[in-house]
Amino acid sequence: MKKSSFWVLATLAAVFIIGCQNQRAPAERAVAAAESALTNIRDAATRYAPDQLQAVDAQLNGVKDSLAKGDYKGVMAAMPALNTAISNLKDTATAKQQEAQAASEKAKDAWGPLSSDVPKMVDAISSRVDILSKSHHLPKGVTKDTLAAAKSGLDSMKSAWSDASNAATSGDYTTAVSKGQAVKDQASQIMQSLGMKS
Repeated sequence: MKKSSFWVLATLAAVFIIGCQNQRAPAERAVAAAESALTNIRDAATRYAPDQLQAVDAQLNGVKDSLAKGDYKGVMAAMPALNTAISNLKDTATAKQQEAQAASEKAKDAWGPLSSDVPKMVDAISSRVDILSKSHHLPKGVTKDTLAAAKSGLDSMKSAWSDASNAATSGDYTTAVSKGQAVKDQASQIMQSLGMKS
């Protein structure tokens, strides 16, 4: 009796080992496929969906831990959720990348007029400040404080415009337009304070 139960146990153990071996290859292939899919979108995801990427990485690491422990059943059970998470991450990163490209194109179009208008405004203010600085009588509505504020504003505008131009040169039109518009707004205020038409 003991002999036959030993053989039954040995047979069951062999079946279990073979069963595990049969599950091992598909589990390894599934994890490798998931890693490959994630590698293909990692750059875009890092830039456009970093938090979501972090969550998917954690999910993948959990599945890899299960694989390392030989829990092939657990790996296979976790794969559908992981694959869905990778697919969602790809969709999010792609959508955000397209939004960023569209915003960049729009900003590029807006940069043209700004790059023409703002330097003219800054030059006009610079010329007006020079004239008023040499004048003995300031025009009505313009005080010494107004003139001093215009002078310091002129320096900060030139610096900010330089940053905007550098951003445009490097192809970052979104930043260029944001900085350029701020300079234009500041220039308009200074022109008003000096009694100039903007």
